[in-house]
Amino acid sequence: MSAAEDRGQPQAIERPVGVGDGIARFGSDAVAETLRALGIPYIALNPGASYRGLHDSLVNHLGNQRPQMLVCLHEESAVALAHGWAKVTERPMAAAVHSNVGLMHATMAIFNAWCDRAPVLVIGATGPLDAAKRRPWIDWIHTAADQGALLRGYVKWDAQPASPAAAQEALLRACWLAGTAPMGPVYVNLDAGMQEAPLAEALPPPDARRFLPVAPGGVSADALAEAAALLREARNPLILMGRVSRGTEAWAARLALAEALGARVATDLKVGAAFPTAHRLHLGAPAVFPGAEIAAALRDADVVLSLDWVDLGGTLRTACGGPPPGRVIQVSLDHQLHNGWSMDHQALPAVDLLLPGAPDAVVAGLLAALGVSPLPFAAASAPSSIPPAAAGPIGVGLLAQALRAATADREVSLLHVPLSWNGADWPFNHPLDYIGTEGGGGIGAGPGIAVGAALALRGSMRLPLAVLGDGDFLMGVTALWTAVHYRIPLLVVVANNRSFFNDEVHQERVARSRNRPVENKWIGQRLADPEIDLAAMGRAQGALGFGPVVDAADLPAALAEAVTAVGAGSVAVVDVRVEPGYTPAMAGALTREAKP
Repeated sequence: MSAAEDRGQPQAIERPVGVGDGIARFGSDAVAETLRALGIPYIALNPGASYRGLHDSLVNHLGNQRPQMLVCLHEESAVALAHGWAKVTERPMAAAVHSNVGLMHATMAIFNAWCDRAPVLVIGATGPLDAAKRRPWIDWIHTAADQGALLRGYVKWDAQPASPAAAQEALLRACWLAGTAPMGPVYVNLDAGMQEAPLAEALPPPDARRFLPVAPGGVSADALAEAAALLREARNPLILMGRVSRGTEAWAARLALAEALGARVATDLKVGAAFPTAHRLHLGAPAVFPGAEIAAALRDADVVLSLDWVDLGGTLRTACGGPPPGRVIQVSLDHQLHNGWSMDHQALPAVDLLLPGAPDAVVAGLLAALGVSPLPFAAASAPSSIPPAAAGPIGVGLLAQALRAATADREVSLLHVPLSWNGADWPFNHPLDYIGTEGGGGIGAGPGIAVGAALALRGSMRLPLAVLGDGDFLMGVTALWTAVHYRIPLLVVVANNRSFFNDEVHQERVARSRNRPVENKWIGQRLADPEIDLAAMGRAQGALGFGPVVDAADLPAALAEAVTAVGAGSVAVVDVRVEPGYTPAMAGALTREAKP
């Protein structure tokens, strides 16, 4: 563990007494030692009897260190924490879920991680496979013949090892697969009987380094040369920057490639920051759905370079009505994950040259083929003059403006934004300025992901900020208890429009199409009578609560106090009552009819 990572550890709480002599005696001891050998720093969990053996080993054999347990109040939050950690670090963290019932709670979060291509190690348990050893009633309803079938369509790999040695190998393979591009969640299901049985023979922890080979994700020199020639000769190239890394060297390389080619660049609000948005080559603003400027650029481009762009096929069809006029170079390994259960692979794109590799490795290869050396990373500077918020109702744009003013002297990592967010309101100048959305559109993921990401950022100079919708906050608010308990600083600002407004937009669309009254679109959507005190819900988890803030004139003071509190190590929740509404591009895209 590096010195920087060590500075980011939660305070030494929940430390056990009378820890054993370090000799592994039970199957679960071998499992715990393997997690340590793999360098897993934390295991987020909601406790359960099916893995009580592993729980004991983590506490009384390893001393609750490396990995340290992070108690969560819901399995979905536990997996979301690991997902948030992975979004920042690009490394697996573990989450433990109890039996089939805990796994069923966690499946939404696992699906989010799958769609987000995030490496998450999910550890489950079943109790006991030997029916003669099951306790009456409870062990029977918590045992399934094929527990992995609950999620096999949206994990990279799953296993149910039958012995401690097999569990060691399963964890090694799972961690390796999770962290190898294309990354994704994995699931290892531990038999309760195996966990609790004494070891028949000594089983030392493995040398994990020898079982985690690096797969660079490069492509052949001939393919790189062909792509470089197409790009070099292009008169009007366009780069779509999608799933790329959080590394600063890779950021500098992408910048160098765009500048060397004079290529225009589009980025995506569904994934993390990929390119400086204030740069002269950047098109428009990052958005969940590409806007008119990107669509026009796609129609005009003679060569399109996609760096693992999410939904390349759908983007091309929407912009061009079919295959684009220009040549398409697709850089991705995502096709290796596609299966028949999930449609998250999106529409089949027209591709003229496939470079099957990790985008950052391919960009480095393209730079070498073009004879370009990137400059060292340097964060661009954001505009320093931010006008003060006026009095009156608060829109999401005005909220973003007030947040930028309140954090002007800080480096901020945006950990989540609501659907109503306009990418033009917040410039990105560093790969950690924004880490993307939850991946699978699962409402309730935002709080847990934010806590996990804030944990990964702990000890850095960056202010972790999550702007959540009220529905997302309400479904996942108990994740904040974990942040408070483990002293993980985090600022949560709730853009509270008191409605499941996304569905109001859809109901309006349906009403108009059927010539029915749009005035009824709010029924079954509004969160009013009574309005929910979101600041109080934050305080109920131990966080500091501010608001509700209903007038823009009161925003600066509330945000300034919250930012100061988070800087001092607290978790703060600010309830901001915002006017409902979307950007025109978002509202249109959400209700646009599908076209063949």
